[in-house]
Amino acid sequence: MDTGVVPATAGGSQKQSDGGQSGGTAIEQTILEAIRDGDGRGALTLCARHHGPAIGRLCMAITGSQAEADDLMQETLLAAHDAFTSFRGDGSIRSWLLGIARRKCARHIERSARREAKLRLVHDATKQPETEELLATRRRAEAARAALDHVRPSEREALLLRYVSELSYREVGSACGIEETAARKRVSRAIATLRHVLDRKE
Repeated sequence: MDTGVVPATAGGSQKQSDGGQSGGTAIEQTILEAIRDGDGRGALTLCARHHGPAIGRLCMAITGSQAEADDLMQETLLAAHDAFTSFRGDGSIRSWLLGIARRKCARHIERSARREAKLRLVHDATKQPETEELLATRRRAEAARAALDHVRPSEREALLLRYVSELSYREVGSACGIEETAARKRVSRAIATLRHVLDRKE
């Protein structure tokens, strides 16, 4: 489906959506009015312009790939366009969009994991001896992943959104469907867990 909308890249800076409560409320109302009027193209354009960067940062935090984040942001916006008629207004447009993005990313990661498992079988059958530098890099990456594995999934997600995707605590809360205070607590607990794990390994 060609909607004619090409949102900003996932790594782009966010301007309009962080411009204050009154501005955000006005944007929200404009989008809701477009949806109620059946103007899907207009609503999508506004969503892309005002919420695209936040969607992109979320996708980037979860996938760790700029190219994948850009694709998933596009998929999220197109899925939102198809679902505008089912939006009931239980939450904000922003949190609704970020919820779609989270589900898109989850399915993408699941598909990628299955594909990587198959590729690993081929790689293991044909791999060559690794250099010391590659081994050291791999060990550091594995150590980082191992430390993160000790963090609760919900707290790890909040940590990645805050420091990898560089979302504000308010945005982290919106993406996770929780209050800003709860988002701060999740990030704080994640940092404390990481420090404990790393101190124990030293």
